[in-house]
Amino acid sequence: MRHVATKPEPQIVKDVHHPLEHYFRSERLPHIWCSGCGLGTAMSCLAAAFGHLKLDVDDVSVVSGIGCSGRLAGYMRPDSYHTTHGRALPFATGLRVALEKTKPGHKVVVFSGDGDLFSIGGNHFIQAARRNIDLSVFYVNNFNYGMTGGQVGPTTPMGAKGTTAPYGMFEHPFNLPYLAASSGAPYVARWTTLHVHRLQKAMEEAIQKKGFTFVEIIAPCPTNYGRRNGLPTGLDEMRYYREEAVIENFADPKDAEIIPGKPFIVGTFVDEDKPDYLEIYQKFVADHFEVAAK
Repeated sequence: MRHVATKPEPQIVKDVHHPLEHYFRSERLPHIWCSGCGLGTAMSCLAAAFGHLKLDVDDVSVVSGIGCSGRLAGYMRPDSYHTTHGRALPFATGLRVALEKTKPGHKVVVFSGDGDLFSIGGNHFIQAARRNIDLSVFYVNNFNYGMTGGQVGPTTPMGAKGTTAPYGMFEHPFNLPYLAASSGAPYVARWTTLHVHRLQKAMEEAIQKKGFTFVEIIAPCPTNYGRRNGLPTGLDEMRYYREEAVIENFADPKDAEIIPGKPFIVGTFVDEDKPDYLEIYQKFVADHFEVAAK
């Protein structure tokens, strides 16, 4: 009798979990971000940073604002707060100060976009950096207001197109590493979502460092920014990052402008130690009461 080979039964592996699963609200996944968007990569890097630092979900809080990046608060397992537009930093400041007595080592992470941090929330960014509030700020720069239709914003490069600038942007954008450094941030870095290992390391450094730390994350937005600017897929934008991003640690932040079609700098721009807001405040109170007692 001729033997007929039978197809083996598939092996079902049970009870296998992703090592970072506990940082996510898996019941809310998959996420709603567009195909090719860099936000999923940035969120994965953040979770990987938490894991490498062995942070418990009760040891960190995540604050976000309005926009595509604001959706992250709903996907992360740690206590997370989806705040009103432009107010992510004031909310995070209040949270960090309020926790100082009960959980002094608690980490507060802000994960947000250009509207919250540099348009409606621009002055909050400057003041939080000036005060050196102990916050880790991760800003996802996709060069436009992606959630509301692709309007240009304060980081849209000169000449780039958007729904509100069909012939090209003619306003100067912010140079964010320069803005953060000149406002007093003791840690300033920029990476793209192509540089996943370096981005994760920068997030870890920012979380571990006392004071106002800032990491700009250049990320694709193929749906709105990319297709209007000759980069119609997320892969096209990633190729652009590979070709044009130049790693230059501790470069002068003044030289960190982003101009379409020209190389741009990524890396760590500032890494220094300085007392944060609460350290200064506590010393001031101690000195004040000591003088008053005399």
